[in-house]
Amino acid sequence: MWTNERATWHLRPRNVIGYSSFDHRVCFLESTATSTNLSQGIGCREGCRVYMGRMELRSFLMCFALCVVYATSKPTEKKDRVHHDDPLSNREHDDAENFEYDHEAFLGQEEAKSFDQLTPEESKERLGMLVERIDEDKDGFVTEDEMKKWIKHAQKRWIYEDVDRQWKTHDLDQDGKVSWEEYKNATYGYILDEPEPDDDFSYRQMMVRDERRFKMADQDGDQKATKEEFTAFIHPEEFDHMKDIVVIETMEDIDKNGDGLIDLDEYIGDMYNEEGTTEPEWVKTEREQFSEFRDKNKDGKMDRDETRDWILPNDYDHAEAEAKHLVHESDTNKDGVLTKDEIVDKYDLFVGSQATDFGEALTRHDEF
Repeated sequence: MWTNERATWHLRPRNVIGYSSFDHRVCFLESTATSTNLSQGIGCREGCRVYMGRMELRSFLMCFALCVVYATSKPTEKKDRVHHDDPLSNREHDDAENFEYDHEAFLGQEEAKSFDQLTPEESKERLGMLVERIDEDKDGFVTEDEMKKWIKHAQKRWIYEDVDRQWKTHDLDQDGKVSWEEYKNATYGYILDEPEPDDDFSYRQMMVRDERRFKMADQDGDQKATKEEFTAFIHPEEFDHMKDIVVIETMEDIDKNGDGLIDLDEYIGDMYNEEGTTEPEWVKTEREQFSEFRDKNKDGKMDRDETRDWILPNDYDHAEAEAKHLVHESDTNKDGVLTKDEIVDKYDLFVGSQATDFGEALTRHDEF
């Protein structure tokens, strides 16, 4: 998961390692060197706001103070700014044994479990309804690209659930869009009327940075975000057209001397800042990584392109590979696309049911 040097609040499943539940909200706390690094986007101030709404100033400051305590504490483990896609499933992909990997890849883990409770007839019916949603252009065929988009959507369902919850807080006039003014008022409100803190932390700087990200997400430039644009604003790492802002904000967080580049000391200081102690072995490894791989032009610093290669690597596309696999296995007439009938006929590849669950149970029994 990409984070932007902050105690980052996400609505995320509670069983994710590194997250701790806070009522219905989940707070992921990253250690940083100074409170000035509690900067933009989905930060502490938004977590407090999303959970508390427009609360009393005293309550807000208490919530914020807790975030600062975490953010200014010394790191106990390596900070990872690299954004990797999670695996589609933790199960082994072996269709000769079962299709559990495909079920979880196609539906997501929780939804796959729900299909296991259905009869084959019910599974086919629900799968047929899903096919109509996957076929975006409504031409009666599901392409590999449409299948890939669906798999990515299924795997990122928690993001859309997060956005749905935040949407209710920000769409104040309920017109189906969130304007910059609505977001600004809901996020900052009367806080901007209060004196700035004595330290370097500035709500106004945060707001300027938020507005820059909002404008990049607002692709039609009308100063109002649709649900998709708002999703890109809240979770920029998930959208190709937002990758530049991810890189820019990351560099701003790490670049302490303001030269627009990241040198070795800044790179290490972002991950590890304990003085007077022996550096862990991983810090030495990171120094070597910087010199040998991060700093590609060997000028002692990372520029924007080098930073992008670091935090947004071109990983193996699991969703694309799975989409190709599902199409190949189901395309009976080999025309490169799938009809609804072709998908439903191979329903056991895409979804589970009581029958497949029972069959797998028998297989496990036979093994014993």
